[in-house]
Amino acid sequence: MPTPDVLRSLSEAMPDLEAVYRDLHAHPELAYAEHRTAAIVAARLQMDGFAVTDGIGATGVVGVLRNGEGPAVMLRADMDALPVKEQTGLDYASTATATEDTGETVPLMHACGHDVHVTCLLGAARLLAASAGLWSGTLIAVFQPAEEGRGGAQRMLTDGLFEITGKPDVVLGQHVFPHPAGTVGYRSGPFLAASDGFDVRLYGRGAHGSRPQSGVDPVVLAASTVMRLQTIVSREVAADEQAVLTVGALRAGAKANIIADHADLSLSIRSFDREVSARMVSSVRRIIEAECAASGSPRPPRFDELARFSPTVNDPVATERVAGALRALLGDDAATEIAPIMGSEDFGEFGEAASAPSVFWSLGGTDPEAYATALKAGTVDEDIPSNHSPLFAPIVQPTLTTGVSALVAAAMEWLGTSHG
Repeated sequence: MPTPDVLRSLSEAMPDLEAVYRDLHAHPELAYAEHRTAAIVAARLQMDGFAVTDGIGATGVVGVLRNGEGPAVMLRADMDALPVKEQTGLDYASTATATEDTGETVPLMHACGHDVHVTCLLGAARLLAASAGLWSGTLIAVFQPAEEGRGGAQRMLTDGLFEITGKPDVVLGQHVFPHPAGTVGYRSGPFLAASDGFDVRLYGRGAHGSRPQSGVDPVVLAASTVMRLQTIVSREVAADEQAVLTVGALRAGAKANIIADHADLSLSIRSFDREVSARMVSSVRRIIEAECAASGSPRPPRFDELARFSPTVNDPVATERVAGALRALLGDDAATEIAPIMGSEDFGEFGEAASAPSVFWSLGGTDPEAYATALKAGTVDEDIPSNHSPLFAPIVQPTLTTGVSALVAAAMEWLGTSHG
């Protein structure tokens, strides 16, 4: 079988890949600032024989390896980190900071595992390049900036990604989640949710804290608004329509004795159905505008859209091929069907733009023993850190080995079929 042959040198490559992973984890970069990461990626792809183009969509990198006639297979990883202060205690933990567009200095952390994604794709690219005699076709390795709500996929597409690479015949990718390391999870159809994000400014009227009657208190307005927004899912979304609304940030005021003149909310809406999302967006606007009117706001609220992700939907036929390849390589106990995940991604935009099937799967990154203990105790949510947590720390092994192997197996399901 070609896939095991491609993976034959994985154990020899792994010490180098582990070092790359620890380095990337210790040096996270914000969206569209992934300059160091992009340089590492470009240098390694060039060393492996790929034709490399960088600066796509600001800081994106793509490597293309044309190896005779056959399908074009795209593998994608994202590169950006988050403004989170790391609390993992790892000896390679990030202490980095950066300045955001607002001028604020923030801590940085790979709290969503994009360092895992980059490392696994670099490993798969190296193994496939070194085994070019075992397959034919075109391998496209895409390293995307700004997945975390900043439109990186669309920016790469707008910047001419497929004019450089040609349109792929299939688009493949994975995301590390707090599932047991050594496992992968697949699902046909909706896999990740649609997402809409907004910044909202609620206007009050400033006053002295001793004279609330002379002002319009945006803190009270914001508190009332946050609580009322929670009724959208509980009272306006049907029981068989999965949805989540989260107010992730609320900022107002500076001192105890000052009534501020505005409050800011940041919120996200998620569902697996675009019609449900549209209804929720409409409800959010209705409720916020009504709360402002009820509070006597001097101005209507301001809505700024942050990001809008379509649901990630896996092509059924392509998913069955990928699932079969993953089961054949990892075994039925390690490669299993999972439920949809309420997180969101812009991965699906590549397949839509190429009019090609796409498949996205989960990669476990949690210590299996710790996960089993928490599962038995019913404390997974409390004891197993999730993505975006300051404690999120995928274990190095077997996470990296499984991630590289999964990408190779999925790619070879297409590339291998042209060999014959």
